[in-house]
Amino acid sequence: MDRRCLLAGLAALPVLGAPRLSLASPTLAEDPAANPEVAPKNPRWPIAPQYYPTEVEVKPALAVGSIIVVSDKFFLYHITAPGRAMRYGVAVGKAELKFRGQAVVARKVEWPNWKPTPEMVERSPSHYARYAETGMPGGPRNPLGARAMYLYQNGHDTAIRIHGTVEPASIGHAVSNGCLRMVNDHVIALYDTVPIGTPVTVY
Repeated sequence: MDRRCLLAGLAALPVLGAPRLSLASPTLAEDPAANPEVAPKNPRWPIAPQYYPTEVEVKPALAVGSIIVVSDKFFLYHITAPGRAMRYGVAVGKAELKFRGQAVVARKVEWPNWKPTPEMVERSPSHYARYAETGMPGGPRNPLGARAMYLYQNGHDTAIRIHGTVEPASIGHAVSNGCLRMVNDHVIALYDTVPIGTPVTVY
């Protein structure tokens, strides 16, 4: 299926009102300050309503179980049944760093460790050089957030992850070094339903 047809099909689909199946914890979605471990500094939850988990209609031909990311719209679709998907908001890579293509989820980690790539260190040594050798252990301050799904192509790590974030206000923006960020609650929900081997297509 070419990108133009896919985008036209997804863009034309109506959102089914308020999220029919919300996967976010109400305490976090409505008042993140209720959980200081993951609460953003801004006391108001910074995610626009369209980026909450929402059940939507999609083209029936899309493979059940697959993940499709439409970067320009900042949406990730997990196809849950023929013609049905859960849609999540994501942050994507900056213009020159956007990942495009097909991959598979080859590894899944809870509260993953994080280590910047050599390219990240080279681009911004003031931000990343101190983590270049030892990285950062998993935890609520880790940039990968609560969960990470590692994308591989032909058995090789792409260095692209679908992961949580400590910056939920970045959802809906092109700000990352290529990875796909999700709100921690949302990535946990996706992580729990996505097996190893899940195909991922990023447009």
